[in-house]
Amino acid sequence: MEAFLISISTVAIAEMGDRTQLLALVLAARYRKPWPIIAGILCATLANHAVAGLIGAEAGKLLTPARLDAVVGISMIGMALWTLKPDQLDEGPEKSGRASAFTATLIAFFLAEIGDKTQIATMALAAAYSNLAAVVAGTTAGMLVANVPVVLLGNSFADRLPLRAIHIAASLLFFALGTLFLWRAFGNR
Repeated sequence: MEAFLISISTVAIAEMGDRTQLLALVLAARYRKPWPIIAGILCATLANHAVAGLIGAEAGKLLTPARLDAVVGISMIGMALWTLKPDQLDEGPEKSGRASAFTATLIAFFLAEIGDKTQIATMALAAAYSNLAAVVAGTTAGMLVANVPVVLLGNSFADRLPLRAIHIAASLLFFALGTLFLWRAFGNR
């Protein structure tokens, strides 16, 4: 249960103001079909985070517990610093009228998540916790917690979020988690 709760809270907070949240806003405005967009976010995130989780879990097996805690701790502190830099959406979704809202969302979200901080966090959490299913379920649920309101409420919701405060809170969460893992790595000597 700890793996799920840490995963959902970490990703939900980190996702605020992230480029994939901005992408959700663009897709919602473009297609105005919330349920296919939400389904696309769910499927893309499950696929992306499952792959990331598998990579993280395998990498975690190669390290001793202390080294693994150190790597995860350093990763989380790196994420804390990365979170303070707000994302911008460089390109909108494909403008072709042929793609359905679901297909456009599935492809755009899967690609946008590659190398994103939530994917890196998924790898680190999967390396740290032995319950891969709980981590992937938690990180996917965290993506939905952050993106579903944006899809459903659109521009009026996005304009009211205190993004700077959310970025600082997310950074503090990552820093606290990083410190916890570093303490576990080096504090027990």
